Amino acid sequence: MEKKITKPGALMFKGKPLVRCDKTIYYGNTSDKYVAMLQILSEEQFQGESLPTKVAVQILSTNEELRPRDRVAKKTEKNNLYDALNIASIWLERYLMEK
Repeated sequence: MEKKITKPGALMFKGKPLVRCDKTIYYGNTSDKYVAMLQILSEEQFQGESLPTKVAVQILSTNEELRPRDRVAKKTEKNNLYDALNIASIWLERYLMEK
């Protein structure tokens, strides 16, 4: 299987960059206090294309001093990529507006 990687800045959603590496999508600017990480957990074939059917969404702190498990601010699972990106954008905006 070929590893898919997008170049930073190539894809945008609601004014923030999307970077994909295989089945993981990062949403947001790494220079901000938080970013969203979306992991595609399962897929189904539809008309010759793979569509995500389960996506884990996590809002992560970019503070490198925290342990990896302490970086997770909020998490959920959604049944498609659109819903996952939508909740990620809402949560990310809320976390970035704090303090």
